[in-house]
Order: sequence, then structure tokens, then C-alpha cells
Amino acid sequence: MLDWSWAEERLASSRNYWIVTTGGDGAPAAAPVWGVWSHGALYFGTNPQSLKGRNLTRDPRVVVHLESGDEVVILRGDIAREDLPESVVDAYEAKYAHRPPVTEGWFVLRPRRAVAWVELDYPRTATRFDFA
Repeated sequence: MLDWSWAEERLASSRNYWIVTTGGDGAPAAAPVWGVWSHGALYFGTNPQSLKGRNLTRDPRVVVHLESGDEVVILRGDIAREDLPESVVDAYEAKYAHRPPVTEGWFVLRPRRAVAWVELDYPRTATRFDFA
């Protein structure tokens, strides 16, 4: 089994996060976004008028996963719209060499459930994390 700190290390160091939303007709949609893992939450931005922005506004349920299929971390939960804490703005700028606008389009996911595993040692490393 993996420790949550293992998953958090990968969440913090990941450059791209794949966001999976659901369209009004029930069709899944996946797209990468930039974001920051901070204080047990993923902060990410998207244009509210984009497909993923419209999907998230209509249905806050989301699945987020990292790019790696070898060291897997998948988050599930509901997003919220929030102002970005200054520490997240600073971390985003340090990570991407771009200071994000903080006026609109920001979402935060505090996962209800996460799963993680190392492919070379699956299923021994397959771990589920449930959060209150």
C-alpha cells in the first residue's frame, strides 16, 4: 500500500492535470489543465465559457488524473469556485513562469476519494484514500 505523501508528491510536481467532466448529454470530456496542488486541494483554471468550464459549472463532479500511467494518482470529487490564495498564485507563477489572472475561471478540488498505484507493482501498491 502507498502512503498519501507519495501521492501528494506526484500531485505537487505534476505539470499537467487531466480533467474529466461530463457534458449535458452525459458524454465524457477530458482535457489537460495547469494547476497547483496546495493544502490538500488542486487549484486550476479554465475559461468559464470553454467546454470544461461550462461542464463544471453545470455539474461539479470531476475526475482528475496525472499524465503518468506508471505512477498513477486519480482524484474524484466536486469542484468549487474560489478566489486564489496568494500562496497559490505565487506557486503557480513559480511553476509555470506565468502569473495567473485571479479574477475568474478558477476552480478548486478537495478530493473525496483518491486512488493510486505503481504499475510495476500492481496490485500490491493499489491504494484507495477516502477523505471526509
